[in-house]
Amino acid sequence: MANLTVLADCTERSDLVSEDGKNIKSVLCQRCGSKVLCPGMAVFAENELFLPSMRKKSSLSNTEGSVDGDTLTAHWLVDDMFSFENVGFTKDVGKIKYLICADCEIGPIGWHCLDDKKKFYVALDRVNHE
Repeated sequence: MANLTVLADCTERSDLVSEDGKNIKSVLCQRCGSKVLCPGMAVFAENELFLPSMRKKSSLSNTEGSVDGDTLTAHWLVDDMFSFENVGFTKDVGKIKYLICADCEIGPIGWHCLDDKKKFYVALDRVNHE
């Protein structure tokens, strides 16, 4: 594993990802610190996804026209919505539901396409690890 990816917060992937590709640390909301995922519940995945800028849930589903946001590639992939400790979902935005913190409703921290019931992505740049 000599060719490690360095994440945006200067954390090496090996500090967060186990040898079998799962999260080593708990995944927490950046705003309120609520636990989103326990260790070992998600797999690291690289997939280019666009997420709107972080804000409260009420303004996420009301986006019209162009949307400010980021194209992110480093994600935790969860295959069962019941693996989450604490996550909420926005109303449908097309065929997408955005993942938010269920406690403080900030987001999106992740993305779920309604066409694929087994893929829930949480962006590493939108959460903390402890």
